Amino acid sequence: MNPIADSILPPATLGMLGGGQLGRFFVHAAHEMGYKVWVLDPDPNSPAGQVAERHLLADYEDFAALDQMAEVCAAVTTEFENVPAATLEYLAKFVPVRPGASAVAVCQNRIAEKSFLADNGLPHGPFIAVKTADDLKVVPADMFPAILKVARFGYDGKGQATVYDEHEAVQAWQGFGAEPCMLEKRLPLDCEVSVVLSREVNGAVKVFPVAENQHRKGILDVSITPARVSDALAEKARQVADTVATRLGYVGTLAVEFFVSGGQLYVNEMAPRPHNSGHATIDASIADQYMQQVRALCALPLADPSAHSAAVMVNLLGDLWYLQDSERSHEPDWSVLYAIPNLRLHLYGKHHARPGRKMGHFTVIDSSVEHALKVAMAARQAIGITDD
Repeated sequence: MNPIADSILPPATLGMLGGGQLGRFFVHAAHEMGYKVWVLDPDPNSPAGQVAERHLLADYEDFAALDQMAEVCAAVTTEFENVPAATLEYLAKFVPVRPGASAVAVCQNRIAEKSFLADNGLPHGPFIAVKTADDLKVVPADMFPAILKVARFGYDGKGQATVYDEHEAVQAWQGFGAEPCMLEKRLPLDCEVSVVLSREVNGAVKVFPVAENQHRKGILDVSITPARVSDALAEKARQVADTVATRLGYVGTLAVEFFVSGGQLYVNEMAPRPHNSGHATIDASIADQYMQQVRALCALPLADPSAHSAAVMVNLLGDLWYLQDSERSHEPDWSVLYAIPNLRLHLYGKHHARPGRKMGHFTVIDSSVEHALKVAMAARQAIGITDD
């Protein structure tokens, strides 16, 4: 029996909903494997659109554009979780869409996400869904301090507020326009880790090494692979992530982020796509997260996700472009990074820099995670990233 008899093979055209850097890496991976890619994204300067065979400049609910994609593309995927589930459902009438709308819908709403974890007995911190002001009036005192998060469209620290009592929670909720929110008890953190995995149509799962993540102002700053945690905790994280993917019926590349508190794992959130903390797989693994995304989409067997090196990834935000002049952007001096032999720089081709915007990243690889971290942190400082 041929395991790839029903697979989508080159030179087929694949569809990507979303045109950011994750989509750009997908396009590169697909091209290397012999596929063509159409990208649908409303941004005329889409990083993925720049490198795809065609950029459909349209909204995600533009059905004329979706019809064009469905007519040409053999299968469709997404690079971010806020593509409307209805768009995925519509395209699925005509072509395979992976991951499916039902899985993405869980991940794009914090209330649905936490309810999914609770319903499936997966480890999570205390939470309360907030849909009305009355929901905040019955919050027990021991829930505070807590973090109030909008249920939809919050990412990289946006749409979140730390609150210390009911009064502050009500104020924050009103500040978010009285939208549905999730109130989560703030846990004392040992560290944060994430698991990126891929799952085939037939249910087979391949898991990348666990990453240890450090955030700054709510945005991922440094990701260390493998995570400096016990083997038992890393294995538990892999098992939980595998269960998440299986229970979702997920097909594609998925990331599961965890808090580690008091030595225990708690799922923070899921991302139905490749993940920032998985960027290091491009340089440090036999197969990276984007190659796996292409393979899962095309119903191909997944490749070996094993790491051949330890790696430390550092995000490069738009703030770097304003170090010389707070009013005008200036390109950073990349020669500082290119001088480091085991460092690889990735720039995303974004049209303009702004503070907090992910413009690129670099990865340092080494046989020793501690040495990779030392080199990466020195490079981070040399390019101008400070810890203020």
